[in-house]
Order: sequence, then C-alpha cells, then structure tokens
Amino acid sequence: MEQGYSSPAAGDAGNHWSKTRRMTAVLLAVWFLATFFVIFFARELDRVHLFGWPVSFYMAAQGMMLIYLAIVVIYMRRMKRIEQQAHGEQGHGE
Repeated sequence: MEQGYSSPAAGDAGNHWSKTRRMTAVLLAVWFLATFFVIFFARELDRVHLFGWPVSFYMAAQGMMLIYLAIVVIYMRRMKRIEQQAHGEQGHGE
C-alpha cells in the first residue's frame, strides 16, 4: 500500500483527526461567511464598482469561484502537510 494512502498510527490518530476537523471547520466557516456576505450585502456592494462593474456582479460572476478555488487549494495543501506529519511520526516508530 502506498504511504500517501495509508492511515496514521493509532497513537497519532487523535491528533490527526483533531487537526483535520479544526481545519475543515475553519474552511467551512470561511465558505459560509463569504457566500452569506455577498448575498446579504448585494445591494450595498452594488454601489461599489471594480473595473467598471458592480462588486456584487463581479463576485457573482467570478469572485466567488476564485474564493471557492482558494478554499479547495488551501484544504489540499494543508491535508497533504497533515498527512506527511502523521506518516513521518509513524515512520519514526517502525
């Protein structure tokens, strides 16, 4: 089995899942707040223009997709680091 797909050692599992849950909760909060902010304040954002377009239009057309993409990239990189730390600690005991 490849190292990237194996599970962390039993002793490290609590720390691994604690980091994973915390990161997931933070990223879900960012997702919710970003989405809620743009929808709830759309009329106010309509008064502000960015490159000649209202910010609410820009966020709906492109901005939110960039925010969602950033959330996915952050999740991917952090999970890779968390997995490497878990497997690095596991490898020292073998």
